[in-house]
Amino acid sequence: MKKTIFVITGLTLFLAAKVYAYDDGDFQVWHTENQEVKVNKKSKITFEEEFRWGDDASEFYYHHYDAGLVHSLNKHLDLGINYRQVYEKKSGEFKVENRPHVNAILKYDLYGFKLDDRNRLEYRHFDYQADSWRYRNKFSVKFPWKFTGLEIQPYLADEIFLDFQNKAFSRNRFYSGITMSFTKNLKGEIYYLLQSSRSKDIWTHANVLGTKLKLVF
Repeated sequence: MKKTIFVITGLTLFLAAKVYAYDDGDFQVWHTENQEVKVNKKSKITFEEEFRWGDDASEFYYHHYDAGLVHSLNKHLDLGINYRQVYEKKSGEFKVENRPHVNAILKYDLYGFKLDDRNRLEYRHFDYQADSWRYRNKFSVKFPWKFTGLEIQPYLADEIFLDFQNKAFSRNRFYSGITMSFTKNLKGEIYYLLQSSRSKDIWTHANVLGTKLKLVF
C-alpha cells in the first residue's frame, strides 16, 4: 500500500511539473534583436528575433521571428502590420503558433518626456488548440535625461494582455530599463521585467533580465 501511494504521489508531482513549467518567481533571461530598414521618410520594414530562457535561465523554451511594415501617418500616430512565428516549448517539445497582428502607436512629447501608447490586436493560430484573439496595450514613458556619451536614457513601461476567448485580463508586464546609443545605427537596451500571468485564476510571476540590440539601416 505504501509503495502504491508513493508511486501515485510521484506521478502526480511529475504531471504537475509538466503543467506548471516553472516555479512562481522564476528568474528568466530574454534577448531581442531588431533590424529596421527605411523605405522612405514615413515607412520602414521591421524584423525581430527574440529568445527566452526559463527555469532560472537554465532552459531555452521560447523564440519568435517577426516581420512587418510600419507607416507614420503623422508625428503622433504610427500604423503597423506584422506577422510573427512563435516556437514555445510545451510538454517537452516546441509548439508552433502563427500570429499576425496590427498595431497603432500613439506618440507624444510632454515637457521632454516621450510617451508611447501601443495598441496591438493579435490573431493566434494553433495546430494543437483553439485559435484566439488577443488585445495588448503597452504604455511607455522615456525620461528626458541622457547620461554619458552613450546617451543612456531611463524608461518605464507597463503592458496588459486581454484574451477575447476567455474575456479575461490574462497577463501584465512591468518594465524598468535604460536605452543607449552605441553608434548612429546601433542601439541597445537593458531592462528588468516583472511578468504576472494568470491561468485558471492562479497568478504566477517571473523576474526577467532583458537585453535588446537594434540595427537601423
